[in-house]
Parts: sequence; structure tokens; C-alpha cells
Amino acid sequence: MNAKRTKVPLYIIATFLVGLKIYIAYRFMFSMEIENPMQELILFVNPFVSVFLVFAISVWFKKQSRQMKFIRYTAFILTFILFANLVFYRSFNDFITIPTLFQGSNMADLGSSILTLIQPYDILLFVDVILIWYLSKKKEDVLSVGYQRSGKVFALAMSFVLLAGNFFLAEMERPQLFTRGFDREYLVKNIGLFNFHIYDIVMQSKTESQRVFADGNELPEIQNYIDENVKSDEKSDLHGIAEDRNVIFISAESIQSFVINNEVNGEEVTPFLNSLTEDEDTYYFENFYEQTGQGNTSDSEFLVENSLYPLSRGAVFFTHGGNEYNGLPEILGQEGYHTSVMHANNKSFWNREGMYNSLGLDKFYGEEAYEVSEENSIGWGLKDKPFFEQSMKYLQSQEEPFYTKFITLTNHFPFNLDEEDSSIEPFDSNSNTLNNYFPTVRYTDEAIEDFFNQLKESDLYEDSIFVIMGDHIGISANHNKAMSQYLDKEEITPYDQVQLQRVPFFLHIPGHGEGEVKSEVTGQIDVKPTLLNLLGVEAENDLYFGNDMFSDDRKGYIALRNGDFISDEYISTSGVCYDRQTGEPIEAEEEEANANNESGSTNACAPISEQVDKELGYSDDLIYGDLLRFMDFEEEE
Repeated sequence: MNAKRTKVPLYIIATFLVGLKIYIAYRFMFSMEIENPMQELILFVNPFVSVFLVFAISVWFKKQSRQMKFIRYTAFILTFILFANLVFYRSFNDFITIPTLFQGSNMADLGSSILTLIQPYDILLFVDVILIWYLSKKKEDVLSVGYQRSGKVFALAMSFVLLAGNFFLAEMERPQLFTRGFDREYLVKNIGLFNFHIYDIVMQSKTESQRVFADGNELPEIQNYIDENVKSDEKSDLHGIAEDRNVIFISAESIQSFVINNEVNGEEVTPFLNSLTEDEDTYYFENFYEQTGQGNTSDSEFLVENSLYPLSRGAVFFTHGGNEYNGLPEILGQEGYHTSVMHANNKSFWNREGMYNSLGLDKFYGEEAYEVSEENSIGWGLKDKPFFEQSMKYLQSQEEPFYTKFITLTNHFPFNLDEEDSSIEPFDSNSNTLNNYFPTVRYTDEAIEDFFNQLKESDLYEDSIFVIMGDHIGISANHNKAMSQYLDKEEITPYDQVQLQRVPFFLHIPGHGEGEVKSEVTGQIDVKPTLLNLLGVEAENDLYFGNDMFSDDRKGYIALRNGDFISDEYISTSGVCYDRQTGEPIEAEEEEANANNESGSTNACAPISEQVDKELGYSDDLIYGDLLRFMDFEEEE
């Protein structure tokens, strides 16, 4: 007599296969750091918890065919979500959020950039999906499909117990985890990728409702904070020094400060920008940080024009492009300036057309304004040299004074460059991205030099001031091994990673003669108040979180979008407080129980961290609630 064959529930098999795959992907395909055994345990547990909850739903289907179909398609969908996040992570070192999905119109322009992020071994992610499909189609006789009601209830109850256990461990490891939703890597490490996406959906619903229920009563608290902690009545020595001059602003795509005054293969990477650091008419800020989030270039524009922080999820240009703002173009427009942006890309990318209207911009010269061909374009579009050349006629035709921003394209991931345009050799490392970065940076440097020479031949140079700013990093943490090789370091630490967020900021004032290298900690949030100060324009009734870079009365720190910060003395990142000068961690000091009978440890970064969280929160409130619509910016104080 044959023994009765034991049948195995397919949802258990699927949970094991998909959960194990996700854990392997976490450890070896995403560059997430594990700091202690508890984090390792949580990282191992959360994939199984997440997928068990989903696959356990199948037991409630009465028909076997529906059970099998649900498990098959669920396995595929979960794997596709994992794959999409992996590709996104390779480019942005981040995870997909609902707002980034609204940026799908950008995908048509990504082209080869996406293809370079897909690896041949990614197909292995779908091996278990194929196995699950095979079992559900060919091995139905060995699979358990009939369940008593008690078994169904048990599966559902067990899934919630496991989920609660996961959240309990996560809260032990990172208290108040869910109050720091901008730290997406911590969320994924602690609650899992799929639970993170559910959390993201909930947060999206919450933020969407903020505008509906906002009535302006939130403004006095924010205004008081800004008046007490940000604004200064003190005018710097450079106040009004550029009054009535044109402003020519160059947003230099992906250029980071580590290339300035540095070499590759014995060649200067940026000879022209290097020369500006020693120019008597130029101020160079060597500790200037980019503060962008998922919106990259559009976030840098948002920071510069508004002195508000970008959002922790998605790009403001997409999600809140129709809000009311009091942007730099609108303020200067009221002072008689003609305002424009020149960028050889389509007007729908980053929803620029809609956002520029909200900022009060007079004119956008997009790709339709330029002659673009196969010969003069590469990667994302028109090369920087012909871009500046073709822009000159538009610049010279504008009424003065004007505020015009140029956004370059060539130094963009994946950093392609035609051989005839390359004047230095690539770096030699295990990262083609970093290797090719140096020739494209040099090309942009040459393009900016040519543009300066063209301006000097025109009648615009002496009547203008110039800003050159790196918009965001170009080399993500995914290339840290190669970066450590270039910088001659054993490894790139979290402290180093923050320092790599420094981007160049040059302020060139022809005829000034008092330029110097400035070491103050500054960031993109400071650009708006700085330019208004230089131009002698008052905006007293405005709401902003930056400081004039030349003022002695500054708040003393720069907040990054993920809650990290850089102050005059410290760098706070990944939960560690570092000495900014030495890069050494500062040990937490034990304190006596306070008045509330709370005991524990604190560190030197704690007070500023509280300010940073408050500041980011207030900025989010302004954007999510569209609170500036309740302001009268022309009202006299």
C-alpha cells in the first residue's frame, strides 16, 4: 500500500523563494550598510514577513485555479517591483516613491541611461518566478490547495503577528522610525521594500489632504520661527554692490567639488574653473553643499529660486508645480528685470513649463529654440559648447537688466562623450561611470571658458555678475570603491559621503577686485537671499530658510534633505556625529536624568538635529499646504 503523499502549500514555497531572493538582493545588489547584528536579523526577517502577508491571501480563494493564478502573478509583480527599485537605486541610490512615478514623462528622455543600469545577471531575479509558475502548472498534485477555515484564519493571523514582530524589532533598532520618512533606506532595511511602498502610499494620501484642509493659520508659527532663527537685520558689506547688473547663472550639471584643483592622469580636470578660484573678481565657496532630493536638477532650481527645501519624496516641480510661490524670478521681475532660463531640453521634462509659470519666469528657451543635430548632440541632447554659442543671440537680444539661467547637459550620467570632444583620458577603475566622468567634466569646463570669452567680446560682460554652481552630485555611493581609489582612501565613510555632496559655487563680479576663497559652510538654500543682497533688492515679507552667504549673522548649519546636516563644527549623518574638520566621530556624553526623569546619552549634534527636523517640517508644510497662497508679499511690514 502506497504511503499518502504529503502536500505542501504553494504559498509557503513562494514565500520561501521570493523572500530569500529579496534578502539576497538586499545584501548583494543594493549597497545598504549593516551596522550591527540586530540590523542583520531585521534585514533577513522582513522580506519573508512582507511576502508571507501577501501570499497568505491566496488561501481564501476556493478554486485551486484562482489560488495558483494569484500566487503566480503576485510573484511576478513583487519581483518586477524589486527589479524596478534596483534599477532606480543604481542611478539615484534611492527607492521609488509615489511622487517619482508622476515623473514618468521623464522616462522617454532617459534612453541609454536606463539601459546602462540594467545588468545581464538581473534575469536571475526571475528564476524563482519561473519555478513557481512551473510548480503551479505541472505539479498541482503535490500542492496543498484545500484549507479549513481554521487554517485560513491561522495563516492570516500569523501574517499579522509576524508583521507586528517585525515592526517591534524595527522600533527597537530605530526609535521613531516612522517619523523620519525621508530616510528611505532605513525604512526599507527595517520594514522591507513592500511595506515601505505601502507606507509611502499612506504618506502620499496624507500629504495630498494637507492642501485641502490648510487655511493659513499655520503661517504665524512658521513666520515666527524664520524671524527668530533664520532672518537677520544685518546687511553684509556687499549689499547692493551689483545693483542693476545682469545676473548670468550657470547651473553646471553634476559637477562636484572634488574635481576642482584636482587632476586625473596628471592633467587638470577643470583648468578654467581652477583659475577662477584665484581670480581677484571671484568668490569661491569651497564648503558649498547641494541639498537636493529625488528631483535632482529640478530640486536645485527649486532651492535657488525659493530658498525652500525640496520634498523628501518626489520632485516639487512635478507634485506641486501649480502652487503659489514668491520665487526669485518674480521678485526680480517686480524690480524691472527680464527673467529667463535657457536649457536645450523639452519643456515637459521635470514639468518645467508649468513650474516656471508659478515662479513668474518671463521666458523659457527650450530645445525648440536650438538647432540640434546628430553632430552637435550626445546623450541627453545638445552639447554644451554649441549650447552656449547658440544662446548668445538670445542673451544679447534681452532687455537689461536681466536674470538668465543656463542649464548644461553634457556632464550627465552616463557621461558619454565623442572622441573628438575629449581632451583628457578617462580614469582607470572598476567604474566606467567614474572613469568617463572626468572627460565630460573637462568638456563642460572648456564650454564655460568659451562662453566667458564670448561674453567678454560682447558688451554684456562688464555689466553682469556671474554665478556658476554644480546642481547635484554626479557620482553616487554605488561607485564608492572606485571613488576611494581616486581619492586615495581606504574606503568612503559616511562622513566622506557627506563631504562629496560639496559642489562648486563661484560668484564672479567683473571689476570687483576683492574676491577670495570662502570657507564658510553654505548651500543652495542660501543662493536666493545672497543674490537679493548683492542686487540690493529687499524682500522683507518673504519666507525663506537660507542666509546671505556674506553675512556674519548666519544660523551656522546646512540641512540636507535626508535630515543630515553640516555645521561650522560638526557633520551629522547615519546617526553619528562627526567633527567636521577631522572626520572623527564624537562620542556621546552620558547625562544625568533630566527634569522629566529621562536618562540616556546625547551628543553635540543633537540640538542642531532638532532644529533641522523642525526646519524641514516647516518647509514641507509650506509646500504641501500651498500656504504661500495666503501670503501678501507686497504688504509692507
